Amino acid sequence: MKYVITGASGHISKPIVLQLLSEGHDVTVIGRSAGNLQELTGKGAKAAIGSLDDAAFLTETFKGADAVYLMTPPNYNSQSIKDYIASVGKNYSTALKASGVQYAVVLSSIGAHLSSGVGPVDGIHRLEQELNKLENVNILYLRPAYFYYNLFSNLELIRHQNIIGSNFSAGAGQFPLVHTSDIAAAAAEALLKLDFKGHSVKYVVSDEAGTDQIAATIGKAIGKPGLPWVKFTDDQALQGMQQAGLGEDISNNYVEMGNAIDSGVMSEDYFQNGNGPIGKVKLADFAQEFAAVYNATTPA
Repeated sequence: MKYVITGASGHISKPIVLQLLSEGHDVTVIGRSAGNLQELTGKGAKAAIGSLDDAAFLTETFKGADAVYLMTPPNYNSQSIKDYIASVGKNYSTALKASGVQYAVVLSSIGAHLSSGVGPVDGIHRLEQELNKLENVNILYLRPAYFYYNLFSNLELIRHQNIIGSNFSAGAGQFPLVHTSDIAAAAAEALLKLDFKGHSVKYVVSDEAGTDQIAATIGKAIGKPGLPWVKFTDDQALQGMQQAGLGEDISNNYVEMGNAIDSGVMSEDYFQNGNGPIGKVKLADFAQEFAAVYNATTPA
């Protein structure tokens, strides 16, 4: 089988590529830099160097593939992250139609059932809508939950203020979480089986927790029992992100997404139509991973 994988040096795409290669498949990886793809090309992948902003490049790269894996990397320099994601969706749609690819596994997001009010996920909704115009391509949208990895943004907050938090909170069992390894496993399985038809959605969740449980579990793992989850105001969250170097547009979008998590609308479709956690990495497992990073970066 021939596959084309976008975002190939990332936390999700890289293990997908490695698994496909280990099973003897022909894999082309798309990236902006040959240097970032050296590990994968060294293991047998073919490199296609170009931009997701270039529909002609994507079309040529997709030709002859049995299936493609599509994701949209963050573009923190764009004036509108929502518009950027939607524009990549248009390029993917153009390339899929012109190249004749029959199967696509697409990295979407929990909350993508909503057309507005979910920050950058609004753009992913628009990407889905663009791809839904295609009639002769079987598309599986993977909608992962909130990434565990997002919690690493709290490292300095924990270290210096002994708190963890954001501009949202969630009750016990009301906050779906996912590890990138579980997303990669779901994507690789779908690409290998190619048993999906039409346009369908699959939620990828590793665990369901609450924000107080997140704080308690991580606190225990790092030797800070009683670590509290603090719900910040939108202004506090916005100020913190901008102090960390994020631009105005992306900061405002993340605040908006936090509001959607806090109200519950972000995950409403998952709880109504998802099949529950399917991943292996539970909150307690991730807490050990978090502790390893925290301890490695804590001054002696």
